[in-house]
Amino acid sequence: MDRKPSFCCLALLSTAMVSCSGPVRGTQPASESYMPVPGAVAFDIKSLPSKEGYEWLATYSAQGKTARFRIELGKAQGARDEESKTFDIKSGTGRFVAQPGSDASALLNELKIALEAKSLPGRVRRVNALPFTFVTFGSNQSQAPDGGFFSKPPGNWTPMKIFIGNGDQEGQVFINLNPVLGKGQFSIKDSDYGDIVLRQLASVL
Repeated sequence: MDRKPSFCCLALLSTAMVSCSGPVRGTQPASESYMPVPGAVAFDIKSLPSKEGYEWLATYSAQGKTARFRIELGKAQGARDEESKTFDIKSGTGRFVAQPGSDASALLNELKIALEAKSLPGRVRRVNALPFTFVTFGSNQSQAPDGGFFSKPPGNWTPMKIFIGNGDQEGQVFINLNPVLGKGQFSIKDSDYGDIVLRQLASVL
């Protein structure tokens, strides 16, 4: 499977899930708050210093277990074709970075449900970092009750689609970030990717 997303296809297929090229920095709207939605798992994020791009420490705590991982995003670049300009489509690369002392068992259980995976991964080879490609659409998004994102009213969400893995083990999942709220969110793209994405994330979370 080609690691480079087709921007024209992504624009047409992603009109309900829009995002921006980098984390929104601004004032939190009075009405903006995190809304739990089906098919998604929320976690906390804290901004970290970064020489290039953006970086956060992510944590998820439940059942006495705390998962810790770092999210790094490089600067997004826009394509030159008219389709990409119309939808403000940009792409870049990033990675999840493993953190010492992380216990992701509770998080993986929640992700299994949200991503509609059939089973939890068995033995997984741990990695220090898991690279991915991301694609973004639009800017200044607010969260809708059904889990989508919209530009009116504006908000501080950055929804994006990421591609992780290679070949027949490549999966897609949405990851949505709101540094103002201090919240992040994994959100299902397609149940067909559930087991692949869960197995990839289990290697680094």
